[in-house]
Amino acid sequence: MCSSCNSTDSPEQGDFIVHTITCVLIQLAGRYNAGMDAQHLDRITFDPQVMGGKPCIRGLRVTVGMIVGLIAANRSREEILSAYPYLEEADITQALQYAAWRAEEFEAPLSSP
Repeated sequence: MCSSCNSTDSPEQGDFIVHTITCVLIQLAGRYNAGMDAQHLDRITFDPQVMGGKPCIRGLRVTVGMIVGLIAANRSREEILSAYPYLEEADITQALQYAAWRAEEFEAPLSSP
């Protein structure tokens, strides 16, 4: 059972680890942004076997970084959806939300003894 979402599915050990990590990351994203709940970023997936574990859209070989790069290159949502017909409007929205959340993170130095 996944301690993050209480799923009782019994996937293979490796799949269970990926599932648990994904659940924890989604919950952390939800806690960071008070406007998000734990299920809000349900389209963002992490799998070491897909694109080296980078955040992807629904397990596809489309990374959040690719979506953000296309938006930064002044591509419209319509152009992106036309070029990648298997994507949905909500995929683009969640990719941008995830990227914005990650951009707000920072590393705080540990105090030395």
